[in-house]
Amino acid sequence: MWIGLGAGALAGALWGLVFIAPRMSAGYSTVDLAAGRFMVYGLVSVAHLALTDGLRSRPSPAQALAALGMSVLGFTGYYALLAFAIRNAGTELPTLIIGTIPLWVTVLGKPQDLRLSALLPGIALTILGLLLMASAQAPDASGQSATGHWVGLGATALALAFWVAFSLLNSRWLAAHPDLGATRWTNWLGIGAGLGGLALWWTAGSPIEVLAQQPRLLELVLLVAVLGVGSTWLATVCWNVASQRLSASLCGQLILCETLFALLYSFTWDQRYPSVAQVTACVLFTAGIVASVRAHGPAAQRLGHGHGPPAQPVPGGHGP
Repeated sequence: MWIGLGAGALAGALWGLVFIAPRMSAGYSTVDLAAGRFMVYGLVSVAHLALTDGLRSRPSPAQALAALGMSVLGFTGYYALLAFAIRNAGTELPTLIIGTIPLWVTVLGKPQDLRLSALLPGIALTILGLLLMASAQAPDASGQSATGHWVGLGATALALAFWVAFSLLNSRWLAAHPDLGATRWTNWLGIGAGLGGLALWWTAGSPIEVLAQQPRLLELVLLVAVLGVGSTWLATVCWNVASQRLSASLCGQLILCETLFALLYSFTWDQRYPSVAQVTACVLFTAGIVASVRAHGPAAQRLGHGHGPPAQPVPGGHGP
């Protein structure tokens, strides 16, 4: 259990870097940054497979299709929808909606023998933290049209569904394939994400000749390398380790670590202190995680005797 908690928290710390990266790469589009990040993830995955097993271990057609589909849900498809949503509806509301991902994963991914009432304290603390954090944000003055607003909200809802589905299905897939290994599955996901990143750059990124003329090209290369290796490949390994050892609902609460570390990095970069409301929201998030860990304690300890959590049926009868 504690290995899973540590791995999930480390994944959140690495994911949090993604939020500060665009501010460190002024002059480059977020599409270029994301596409480069995913392509580096794919290259690292291929290199790691070559070094560890000489590419002898190849996925079956079903495994390859699952890796490709989940890479779209959790990486390229999710990012493209969220970028489209922010472009049409501004930043404030999409950010708040995406912030509810831990709640959805916690509720939909709970073990069958864990009562929903046991999760309510952690859920309530998380909701209070989200509302307080939203109230502390500056108003969004993007001036989007009414049509763009609703189109953006629809894209946000679809992005939310993508990542919630990825989290639940990824947990079930690892539980159903305990011999696969967190790192190997990360590499297979990475190949899919790398292909998706290439497609993203090809369709919406800056032309190669434009990138080559940028005076800070080396800075972009170093940044996408750090994000691709650390915030994507290593973070996904950690997330898969957590998913193997913890229920999907407990992993859902650990997603809040991403928010906490993103705020920490942002305050450090700006060299400023958080407001009282922001500090209070972070305390509520932390309390929500602690409450969720306590609620999952007995169930998580039972899961620790096996190779990972048993496959959990997703409410509504949908399969992996």
